[in-house]
Amino acid sequence: MSPHLPVTPAEIARAAIGAAQAGAAIVHLHARNPKDGSPSQDPALFHEFLPQIAVASDVVLNLTTGGAATMTIEDRLQPALQLKPEVASLNMGSMNFGLYEMLGRYKEFKHDWEKPYLAGSDERIFKNTFKDIAYILTSCAENDTRFEIECYDIGHLYTAAHFLDRGLIKPPLFIQSVFGIRGGIGAHPEDVSHMKRTADRLFGDQYYWSVLGAGRNQMAVAAQAAVMGGNVRVGLEDSLWLGRGQLAKSNAEQVAKAKRMLEELGLAVATPDDARQMLKLKGGKNVAF
Repeated sequence: MSPHLPVTPAEIARAAIGAAQAGAAIVHLHARNPKDGSPSQDPALFHEFLPQIAVASDVVLNLTTGGAATMTIEDRLQPALQLKPEVASLNMGSMNFGLYEMLGRYKEFKHDWEKPYLAGSDERIFKNTFKDIAYILTSCAENDTRFEIECYDIGHLYTAAHFLDRGLIKPPLFIQSVFGIRGGIGAHPEDVSHMKRTADRLFGDQYYWSVLGAGRNQMAVAAQAAVMGGNVRVGLEDSLWLGRGQLAKSNAEQVAKAKRMLEELGLAVATPDDARQMLKLKGGKNVAF
């Protein structure tokens, strides 16, 4: 849907390195089939670009366990399980994940799978049961990987608290609140505040809070969360836009814009080493790629 999305391993590596050079402390990574751009959780594809990024930058590498809603939990797990990154994402609940409204905004598609994938999201459930979450956590328990705990709604915070109580996740928690996805919490300022208040009550000083605003909500949510003491995530996975009617040409463009905004607010941007210290990460040398 955007000509600027990185698809091949070489393109993904360049995009991640560019984001790091623009100021990102952590880069969140998916892989794609280089032939048609479709999502892939093949660890071999990840292994094509991860070493390139690691050689060129000290940025923290964060691998998805979300993949795509059409994949099995076993397939989604493989990159994090086999490659043992410092950070991996983990969704905290099953949900309707509605992308079908994008069909009204995009008329040109580069690949045949894109349009039916969006259209089918009005009846697709993104499955993340308690058993699925426990399976990922226990499978990776020996890897010392810290999880980016993705919470698309208030109930997901309570699920994270449940797994904290069970001892399957350990502090400091890295809570990533996601706003503006159809099926999850909205992106109204009251929604952002409610998510932060609830996380504060559940986790106290045992967590770091970050936000992700989908689509046009990206920078507004980031700005609000930043002045509330949170951290921010931007990138083409979550929004294709740099501004109204203007497609972002790269992840780096969005990172640079977010950095400018944060610095204008008088805030400092964390380095990769800052992130490692905050989240108590195992270090970039203790991975399997």
